[in-house]
Amino acid sequence: MEFTVEAGDQRGRSVVSASGELDAHTAPMLEAEIAPLSSVEGGALIVDLSGVTFVDSTGLGVLVTALKHTREAGGTLDVVVATPRVLKVLALTGLDVVIPLHSTLDEALSV
Repeated sequence: MEFTVEAGDQRGRSVVSASGELDAHTAPMLEAEIAPLSSVEGGALIVDLSGVTFVDSTGLGVLVTALKHTREAGGTLDVVVATPRVLKVLALTGLDVVIPLHSTLDEALSV
């Protein structure tokens, strides 16, 4: 499966959606879309990983960096996770405690 990333706005929030395997080879693609959005003063960023089937430490690093930048800019970061395998990795690393997780994009947009 090919890795894809798309960015756009929905209901006044920046949404970056990814699908495929998020690993050392594909993480830079996601980071390139997230980085400018995570530094927007007071911005609201949603990273939709509902189409991601695998995530490694490099992918987790992208999320941690995005969290750091959004907090520094006084913004928010929410992540959509639908795959149990990806959710398990986020739980094992404790990221589920520091990043609000949602099971659907609609749920994340309604917060």
